[in-house]
Amino acid sequence: MSHVSSTGTATRWFGTGHSTLTDPAAAGAEAAGAALAGRDAAVVFVFCSVGYHVPELFDALRAQAGADTVIVGCTTSGQLADGRVSRAGVAITAWGGAGFTVRTKIARAVTGRLREAGAEAAACLAGLDGEHKALLMIGDGLTGTQHEIVRGAFSVVGAAIPLVGGYAGDDLTYVRTYQFHGGRDGVEIMSDAVIGIAIGSDGPMGVGIAHGWRKEGDALVVTSSNGGRILELDGEPALDVFLRRLGVDDSALDDITAFRDLAFHHPLGLSRRSGEDIRVIHDGDRGDRSLFCLADVPQGALIWLMETDQESLINGAADASGQALDALGGAPALGMLVFDCAGRWIKLGPAGVEQENAEFGKRLDGVPYGGFYSTGEIARVRGALGMHHFTLVTLALA
Repeated sequence: MSHVSSTGTATRWFGTGHSTLTDPAAAGAEAAGAALAGRDAAVVFVFCSVGYHVPELFDALRAQAGADTVIVGCTTSGQLADGRVSRAGVAITAWGGAGFTVRTKIARAVTGRLREAGAEAAACLAGLDGEHKALLMIGDGLTGTQHEIVRGAFSVVGAAIPLVGGYAGDDLTYVRTYQFHGGRDGVEIMSDAVIGIAIGSDGPMGVGIAHGWRKEGDALVVTSSNGGRILELDGEPALDVFLRRLGVDDSALDDITAFRDLAFHHPLGLSRRSGEDIRVIHDGDRGDRSLFCLADVPQGALIWLMETDQESLINGAADASGQALDALGGAPALGMLVFDCAGRWIKLGPAGVEQENAEFGKRLDGVPYGGFYSTGEIARVRGALGMHHFTLVTLALA
């Protein structure tokens, strides 16, 4: 699927392709052919399930890429493009034409130096051309405290540049994720990396953020925390408070998988001026009675347990895409990049995911979109905050 916009003699385009062919080379050729359609792209995003991330996939893509095309991407826990979704497959999103500038920077071996790595990857913005600018980031989803990467990027970017992106997945196995970077001459397949992608554009870009969750019960104050570890809520051990709110006892921790599933359906909402950021609880510690989240929960913050339903989650697709389109200031959209949480897929189920994508289609009315299901979402339009979970993030281009 593709869309072309022309102003005078200047032509810009946005294309998507999707394939579920079992052979990675054939899948790459099919998806790239649909997205590129013989055109030289400024940037190509490759999102694929683990098992497809082999050189043959990229060989098929590189055969269709331009000399200056930037190729980036990652493995996922699902991908979407052409109005279709898949667990196993590859989705390719590309854009090019007049007025686009793309620069990239890789931060390697980021575990243990996440804030430094975020700043390193964000350095790709230096000297970027374009009236409108944004920084995209793709990171390894298993590096731990993901918010530190966003903080590092903010230290370089500042409050004026929109920041969007997502963290790689591995089909929800949580063993190893992969990140991709290269061009026509070769693509590197990495782990434990963060890729900064600076986008300059003559046309506006808009960011959307939505999650579809709502507050459940009374607010709690985080009276003691350290990064993503919550030690006390309202002056009591955090694990005790959480279990009591859910009406279960310590036996809920006997099976860690069952506990994570329980916590998964009762995430925390962290109060922000623009609403609530979602924090998913990944573990509980019987020793110090703490709860652990993958992103920060600051001491002194106000939080709630959150709840949702199918309709509210699906409406999030309309909200996030609508916000991004509205931010274009009336300019017609060329296309939209989507970072959707893998947790939302689990919560929605296969039928709900199809409904969610139908909402995208209705809101965009023929404008192409593509992206992937992530292990953490990045979105910041203003201020220093920007790490999300259970959230849908969109970037619209005009």
